[in-house]
Amino acid sequence: MGFGDLLEQVGGFGKYQWLHVTLISLPGLMMASQNLLNNFISGIPTHHCSLPANHSLYNLSHQQVEDGQLLKAFIPLDTSGNRLDRCRRYVEPQWQLLVANNSANVSQLETEGCLDGWTFDRSEFHATTVSEWELVCSLRPLKQMIQTIYMGGVLAGAIIYGGLSDRFGRRSVLIWSYLQLGVLGCSSALSPSYSAYCIFRFLSGMAVSGIILNGVSLKVEWIPTRERTLVGTLSSFFFTFGQMILAGLAYWLRDWRKLQLAVCAPHFLFFAYSWWYSESARWLVLKRRSDEALKSLHRVARINGKAEIIDKLTLEVLHSHMSKEIESSRSTFTAYDLLKTKGMRRISICLVAVWFSTSFAYYGLAMDLQKFGVNIYLMQIIFGAVDFPFKLIALASLTYLGRRITQAACLFLSAIIIFANIFVPSNMQALRTTLACLGKGFTSSSFTVVYLYTGELYPTIIRQTGMGFVSTMARIGSMAAPAVLILDEVLPALPSVVYGGAAVLAGCFACFLPETLNVPLPDTIEDVEEKWSGRKPATQQQEGLSSREGGASESGDVVSTEGVALKELKDAEGTGLNAL
Repeated sequence: MGFGDLLEQVGGFGKYQWLHVTLISLPGLMMASQNLLNNFISGIPTHHCSLPANHSLYNLSHQQVEDGQLLKAFIPLDTSGNRLDRCRRYVEPQWQLLVANNSANVSQLETEGCLDGWTFDRSEFHATTVSEWELVCSLRPLKQMIQTIYMGGVLAGAIIYGGLSDRFGRRSVLIWSYLQLGVLGCSSALSPSYSAYCIFRFLSGMAVSGIILNGVSLKVEWIPTRERTLVGTLSSFFFTFGQMILAGLAYWLRDWRKLQLAVCAPHFLFFAYSWWYSESARWLVLKRRSDEALKSLHRVARINGKAEIIDKLTLEVLHSHMSKEIESSRSTFTAYDLLKTKGMRRISICLVAVWFSTSFAYYGLAMDLQKFGVNIYLMQIIFGAVDFPFKLIALASLTYLGRRITQAACLFLSAIIIFANIFVPSNMQALRTTLACLGKGFTSSSFTVVYLYTGELYPTIIRQTGMGFVSTMARIGSMAAPAVLILDEVLPALPSVVYGGAAVLAGCFACFLPETLNVPLPDTIEDVEEKWSGRKPATQQQEGLSSREGGASESGDVVSTEGVALKELKDAEGTGLNAL
């Protein structure tokens, strides 16, 4: 018997599990706000050079024109000829340009930079980091750098808090992460400078990793195996709802400091009720803290209405159920084992490409909503809503077509749509928006697939290490995505070419992954080599012979059933990294 049997004895998926899952999932509504916050916090308002300080001294009494027309005497048109240049102004006012049908050669007129700063339109955004710190023209790359620095914090948090959770427990690190994000997130709203804001965002990103990693791990480690798929699917929709909540808050507030407070302050509430959580009993047993694990199981049994089981559930029973897990905790594996053998090397290299490109393309589309020319608040709602049907389609495809075909198809189709949008004229906004939504939907589906696929490809004994390794590649992709947007200064289509090219390359790598539909999960590296490398290692043959010799013994049966419990434990630990 394994830990799953203990969960069934204390109530299975009972009242405690419902409360536990709901309370841990609620912060997911704010996770989308953190990851996509830069779309609104650092939105770029329409702007142009401020007029010279002494422009009011000019004799304008004879000029009977509107302010918008008057600006043409001070600000040249950009290369499109449809709007005012954002970074240049005339050295001297060009009054002749206000005369109808004038034939002046504007290319010969002398211009200069915005020596007196910029004037920003306040209709769409009342205040953003861009308008406050003038992150435009030569400083425009600093706007994208905010998101890259934040994603760097997410990456650092995944590494640091992953190790801390193994040492201090999921619950402790999760509680700390709530407090850290609440304090530092709200502090970001008070940032006096760009540098201070970037530091606070980096530290907030670390806290986000701590919440996702430990929240999901703590959640699934208290859920019986058969309910995990349903709970995991439903939990993913909290992020989708969160995208639409972000759009509503941003539309209502329209001030970056107020929005920053609105999305971070709720974490003080999450911190306040998180003390109710029970620490993972699995982790407590592996850390030789069985007394605390037993108390947690007794508490769950009482909440689930199974008080009669408390007297029967003793330390001896607990240890007998988890003897295999306790034994396995003495063995360690490193990232080197992911590349040591032929089958593992093939899987790891292909998954690195898929995870990197999926995250790269996803955030490349989701982090530049203004380029579509549609109301940014409406675009965010559409981008959130489109995830619902695409995730359901992906789940259906996984069931009937398999993992490999679904994964490759999502990547190839997203690449085709990204490339197609390059050739759509900017004035065809409806078509551009439709294609962008389809592209975002396919990249979102690719995320859904790769979470499941990776867990099925890596063996139980090293699944957590494998998930951590590939999720790190995803964080690197999300860091690189906003930086690539800077390339539109060189060629407007260049970012789309890079995003689409990465998706094509990853789709090719996905074709070399083995299919796992209806295939039992591998438990050891030898299982992987036997299934997907076409050979049976000598160590596996010896183990098989030993197993046959002792198959009739009672101890052989115990090892077999406890192997199932070990698989459940590692599945739960790996799932915590999936949300990243």
